[in-house]
Amino acid sequence: MKRTIVASAAIGVVVVATVLLWRFWPHNDRAATYSGYVEAEYVMVGSAVGGPLATLDVQRGDKVASGTRLFALDDVAERGARDEADGKLQAAVAQYADLLTGRRAPEIEAIVAQRVQAVAALQQSETELQRQIRLQASNASSAQQLEIARKQRDQDKGHVDELDAQLRVARLPGRDEQINAAQAAVASAQGTLVQAQWRLGQMTGTAPADSTVVDTLYRPGEQVGPAMPVVQLLPPGNIKLRFFVPEGVVARIVVGQNVSVSCDGCGAPIAATVRFISPQAEFTPPVIYSREQRARLVFLVEAWPTERAEALRVGQPVDVGLTLP
Repeated sequence: MKRTIVASAAIGVVVVATVLLWRFWPHNDRAATYSGYVEAEYVMVGSAVGGPLATLDVQRGDKVASGTRLFALDDVAERGARDEADGKLQAAVAQYADLLTGRRAPEIEAIVAQRVQAVAALQQSETELQRQIRLQASNASSAQQLEIARKQRDQDKGHVDELDAQLRVARLPGRDEQINAAQAAVASAQGTLVQAQWRLGQMTGTAPADSTVVDTLYRPGEQVGPAMPVVQLLPPGNIKLRFFVPEGVVARIVVGQNVSVSCDGCGAPIAATVRFISPQAEFTPPVIYSREQRARLVFLVEAWPTERAEALRVGQPVDVGLTLP
């Protein structure tokens, strides 16, 4: 009886070993099939600034197109900051433009009106001075009256000259220092507005590519932390295959090599391309390698489907067939 049990166990070990060898080692010098599974690189969509979740526009299983809105955070504060920054920018631009154009037209018109009156007074005092000069020549006027008339003429002329100077200054733009300061104020206001608009844009999350919604991680009303994902997406192009090959085979596989993937319910084999070969061994024993131990080394290989990626499910076991050079 014991011999029968031992014999049956030995046969079982041989069968298992045969199956494993058939599974993991090539059936001939070129064709090989290895077991693997489907993996994915998920896209986690969130907000860089965080805030209360106002609306959640998708649910698990939804198919979304690129650019579709996924969620929105409460943006009352961000909208207020954006409007405030926009108002400060408009004020800075107006001040800069005012410095470039000089004083306002009504102010210049007021100076011109004063000059007209000053010119009229100058003409009158000039006429009086000429009259006093004639009278002085005929001894009909005193030297004192002539001096008074000359001083009045000089005073009126000085007033006209002063108004001319004011008019020239009023028509000039601001000083270089003032203009430079105004330019800096405009640039600063523009930067503040850009930041406010960016923060406002972060209040809404959109799909970066056509995807399937795998999961939603928050509910409306919950507080979303900065940089925390709200929606988990899976674009079809992010599905990949992972399988392991023995140490004696890995050197014969190259990036860009075509493989064939089979799975239960997938129908015809699916084409895929090798895109990554791990430089490190898996399940390596912590001792010096012997020939027997090297046979136990396996290396991770990743391949991306080039067709019918939607037929694969994450975690699904697959058989990867490849032709070795």
